[in-house]
Amino acid sequence: MKHRIIQFYTICFLALGLISCKSGQAQKKGTLESSTVSENIVNHSILLGADNYDLYLPLLKNKKVGIVTNQTGILSNGTHLVDFLISKNTHLTTIFAPEHGFRGTADAGEDIVDGKDTKTSLPIISLYGTNKKPKPEQIQQVEIMIFDIQDVGARFYTYISTLHYIMESCAENNIQLIVLDRPNPNISIIDGPVLEKEYTSFVGMHPIPLLHAMTIGEYAQMINGEKWLKGGIQCDLKIIPCHNYDRKMLYSLPVKPSPNLPNDKAINLYASLCLFEGTNVSVGRGTDMQFQIYGSPYLPKTNFSFTPNPNIGAKDPLHKGKECFGENLSDLPFVDKLEIKWLIKAYNSTTDKSKFFNDFFVKLAGTKKLREQIEKGVSETEIRKSWRKGLNEFKEMRKKYLIYN
Repeated sequence: MKHRIIQFYTICFLALGLISCKSGQAQKKGTLESSTVSENIVNHSILLGADNYDLYLPLLKNKKVGIVTNQTGILSNGTHLVDFLISKNTHLTTIFAPEHGFRGTADAGEDIVDGKDTKTSLPIISLYGTNKKPKPEQIQQVEIMIFDIQDVGARFYTYISTLHYIMESCAENNIQLIVLDRPNPNISIIDGPVLEKEYTSFVGMHPIPLLHAMTIGEYAQMINGEKWLKGGIQCDLKIIPCHNYDRKMLYSLPVKPSPNLPNDKAINLYASLCLFEGTNVSVGRGTDMQFQIYGSPYLPKTNFSFTPNPNIGAKDPLHKGKECFGENLSDLPFVDKLEIKWLIKAYNSTTDKSKFFNDFFVKLAGTKKLREQIEKGVSETEIRKSWRKGLNEFKEMRKKYLIYN
């Protein structure tokens, strides 16, 4: 089968953003819109699932096609998949949008409303807010569904929760689902506590660790194979894999996957720092160093501080207008595990420990145990030992769903 090989040079740049003390204003280097090659990375030519159109276009012929995507659904030449499919005379009927919307500009947690794409006039159905799963009437004009969204490899990143509900809806309505696979920028990291069933939520739907080291195509196969959909039903699933890709490659995303993940450093630190979202500590929302810094008015004064203010992706950031003291992590090398030392340090040094955690923390962690361990002063080493059994069981389970070496 002939393929037009599109050269896509992946870049791994670990951004060295400099943030000025007392201001919260950062000077950015290496954003996803303007990346630089890290000295430790050799460029690789990767063919994305979306680029392998010879494998999926024939399946769409004479079918009414729905698509689940956002701003990350692009081919390697920068063409959005929606525009590409229209150029190939595909009968697109509906766009389904995840958290942050079709264009990826809405705040975290902000309800997304239905609408119409101004460029194509296609209807957009929101899958975030009160409607997380397509209703039968919303999927009536769909005979085959495409899913193409960039994931970052963290359990609480809600695009994989949207994947679950799309698979479930397709299974219930006898619709084939085609997942166009994309590399995982944290493909080398399996770490963190495995979610316990009683803490299932939209930020944690499956019994997996916080960092799962699977591509979204591999993850879809796991959802199906483990029968995690309602009633144990299974989806008619087709994965279009990446070519020239393996698990040793560091991958730099060509566009921001969500408003508050501006560069490779933020994507690498996201899983570790996102646990702070269940505390009174800011992760830099309302600055231009999101998920590369952390701080709070309730932490000891240091020579580093920032002041969150409303910006794109954070209309009302935590500690808006208040000076926050903490750490700038933007110059760290690649973090190859779920790093909890900053969480422990912040808890131990906060002015009022009773106000440090909030109810969201347990949902993010997927267990009550991590909070209890930190509150009791359990060492990081002992905390990690408590994850070992669950991680080993997960690693064994995931083997049969892996696509790449």
